Amino acid sequence: MGCRAPPLLLLFLLAALGPSPASLQNSSVAPGEDKCDPKPVKCSADKDGLIFPCWRPYDTTLPDTIARGLVYFFGLCYMFLGVAIVADKFMAAIEVITSKEKDIQIRDEKTGETVVVSVRIWNETVSNLTLMALGSSAPEILLSVIEIIGNGFTAGDLGPGTIVGSAAFNLFCIIAICVAVIPDGEIRRIEHLRVFICTSTFSVFAYIWLYLIISQISPGKVDLWEALLTFAFFPILVILAYVTDKNIFFMKFLSKKYTAERVTSSNGGREDVEMLEKNALNGDNKHVHVEIKSGVNDEKLSKEERDKEKYLAKLRELREKHPDLDSAKISQMAAFEILNEKQKSRAYYRVATTRRMVGSGNVLKRNLEKKAHEREVAHHLELELEDFNRVLFDPINYTVMENVGTFEVIVQRLGDEFDFYTYVDYRTVDGTALRDSDYKHVQGTLIFAPGESQHAITITIVDDDEFEEDEHFKVVLSNVRNSKEKDGGNDKNLDCRLSEKAHECIITVLDDDHQGVFTFEEDEVEAHENEGVALVKVARTTGARGQIHLPFETSPGSAVPRDDYEPVQGEIRFEDNENSQVIKVPVKDKEDYYRNQTFHIQLGNPRKVKGKGHDGTYTYDDDFPVDESKLTPEQKVAAQGRPRLGEKSRVVVKIVPSKEMKDAIDTLIEDTNMGHVLSTSSWKEQFVEAITISAGDDDSDDADAEEKSPSWSDYIMHFLTLFWKLIFAFVPPTDYFGGWACFVVSIVGIGLMTALIGDLASHFGCTVGLKDAVTAISLVALGTSVPDTFASKTAAVGDSNADASVGNVTGSNAVNVFLGIGVAWSMAAVYHAIKGTKEGFAVDPGTLGFSVTVFCILACICIGVLFLRRFYKPIGGELGGPKAWKYVTSAFFVSLWLIYVLLSALVSYCVFDPGF
Repeated sequence: MGCRAPPLLLLFLLAALGPSPASLQNSSVAPGEDKCDPKPVKCSADKDGLIFPCWRPYDTTLPDTIARGLVYFFGLCYMFLGVAIVADKFMAAIEVITSKEKDIQIRDEKTGETVVVSVRIWNETVSNLTLMALGSSAPEILLSVIEIIGNGFTAGDLGPGTIVGSAAFNLFCIIAICVAVIPDGEIRRIEHLRVFICTSTFSVFAYIWLYLIISQISPGKVDLWEALLTFAFFPILVILAYVTDKNIFFMKFLSKKYTAERVTSSNGGREDVEMLEKNALNGDNKHVHVEIKSGVNDEKLSKEERDKEKYLAKLRELREKHPDLDSAKISQMAAFEILNEKQKSRAYYRVATTRRMVGSGNVLKRNLEKKAHEREVAHHLELELEDFNRVLFDPINYTVMENVGTFEVIVQRLGDEFDFYTYVDYRTVDGTALRDSDYKHVQGTLIFAPGESQHAITITIVDDDEFEEDEHFKVVLSNVRNSKEKDGGNDKNLDCRLSEKAHECIITVLDDDHQGVFTFEEDEVEAHENEGVALVKVARTTGARGQIHLPFETSPGSAVPRDDYEPVQGEIRFEDNENSQVIKVPVKDKEDYYRNQTFHIQLGNPRKVKGKGHDGTYTYDDDFPVDESKLTPEQKVAAQGRPRLGEKSRVVVKIVPSKEMKDAIDTLIEDTNMGHVLSTSSWKEQFVEAITISAGDDDSDDADAEEKSPSWSDYIMHFLTLFWKLIFAFVPPTDYFGGWACFVVSIVGIGLMTALIGDLASHFGCTVGLKDAVTAISLVALGTSVPDTFASKTAAVGDSNADASVGNVTGSNAVNVFLGIGVAWSMAAVYHAIKGTKEGFAVDPGTLGFSVTVFCILACICIGVLFLRRFYKPIGGELGGPKAWKYVTSAFFVSLWLIYVLLSALVSYCVFDPGF
């Protein structure tokens, strides 16, 4: 059978090195040395894919070959778009999963105080090397697994070649781009250097190990233990990276370490702590006994304190800059600016880049707009539920004196304009006050005519001369009916119901026969710092007769007088029949989210006013009995009528943050949680998002900037990817089952897309004459790495360090081998071991072995250059630096990739023999 001409691209590459194209056909190998076949691949029934068969007939003319090649090429490009979109869902699920936190209750051994600590469930290094790396490399890993299954558990070139080719493209080309895109004069350094050293070492070792098992330890085949050990290196890498990140060794590794990010004590206090677990209080590890390190310098704020200080400063800045905007818009703008400045994960950059690329717009802006809309809808719904089409008391509490006689209780019909009658029954119900002896029982029906919104119920209180404790009773509404006609039957189509919260009214009757007992209503009251004054109510109960003066004074607690509040000493004056007064103490507004300071107010003995002199001074009746045990029963009853202090004569005033400020900060915390940025809550939301087009280049850092209109390229990409968007909108939302439902379904979708890509890539290669090994390291590796390329570019520019753009590349490259090769070859090795195949799981080391060797050598050079850049003072960082150094480094890294592809392709076509 004659050989077809090699691909045109390969001819150019060979011409650059000197050998003639004819050498491809004439080159030969000594018998028994190698099985290298220089002939281009030809489509046949043996090349039928797992899903797509080869395009028949196989023998075609040159125009037909070109047409088929173009169809396969554009089909591959379309599949790459599809896998990028389903991987977008996958990465969103990973971000939601890895950003979760849990609250842990702990106690201080010294004080016994209980505190609640919020800790992240996933360690950053572990999540980067497991779920993040899996999300980034899922197409390559699944391609290797699917190829093994599709080939009947025999080795193929496409899966391993894609893994090695993708690693080469990631290390050389992606880092080259990241070096070049940093603004001139700026640098980005790797912060987690120990972890980078660990992962970069493993990224080279993984490919050295791959070479050893196929070329040295058991040439031509992979034994079961080799395959299983390859997979076992994955958890070993994760454990070593975690130990390196935490800087802990064997003894410390045995104890669990928590770093507190958010601490709230049971009494509202707050401490900055670092904890070591000592003893679990229960099996779920949510309640642990830990030692809290004390003596923390107040200036060393915890991460969360620093964040909240930054949020508060941002709110102040935007309020000054935009004084006419409402608080909701200010909060949205602050959240957008904070999110732009915030350190982001690789999952976020991958998702954000993909959505911009396919015309779905700016992730941050769309998320904040969605949250603002949800809050507005929830607010309107709450108003509708509470206030519209309801019959209710307004207010629901009345306090009256015993001698009031009669008074009115107001009943309202709230909602839209009513054009029908509403009937509601009412009746009084005993509490501690009894009908007839304390009040007159009433019962009846109120009739609201069309357009009427208010009625009154008249209540009569019975007055007597006996001393009594304060008493109460209720008025209750029931049995609402609606009718178009007066006295008509109940029409269920008319909507007006009882309010669930305000259908009962409580009436408190104060005795007016004695002078009263003076007391605070609560043991502790809160004063919001933004109000500028603490208002503390003093109640006068069991009597309200006479004019009483009540002295009081403040005393410090944790609050400092004149710094946190103004000390006050004075008196409040109760007139005859007056049953309450308010003490006012000025407090200072410090806009402190964690403010929790206290002072006290102490009441003095009440004094009954006898009279007032011409000079304005008062005289008092201070003739109180000294020893009440010597009084007769009649005298004791009389003594009870005099003014006296109740049980709560001292109150603790707690100065707390402004509710508006605290709500604004809490909203910012929620809005700036990266797990929430990428989350979706319903299928409806996903389908709306799928059909909505937005400007892909809307990168403005100003949330108040006018939204850009989609460009022509946004429209093209949107309609090109609309099919995939709608298909993968069926993936479960990330809010279901904590993101795991989306995770599982997305990885199944990636597997299906990868199977299609594998078939099309193989058919494309046999159509144009490319071997699977060459197709894998070039076209397929490039197509699966494009989203990662743009994500790393965005991360390099947007982050203050190089961890997300460079550090994750080495981790992903190692995971590619340990999972992509480890899982696929373990399956095949187990299959052949069970089946008892004589030759075992055969793997041809020729092209793959050489490709891996070249990559390892060039990878060592690339990583060495990165370290040289870091420690060479004129540059000082892995990315960026002086303009000349940037472009020289980038050009050098790109040349490494070209050398790798060129040499691997030449060996694949037997241009030269590498000797192994």
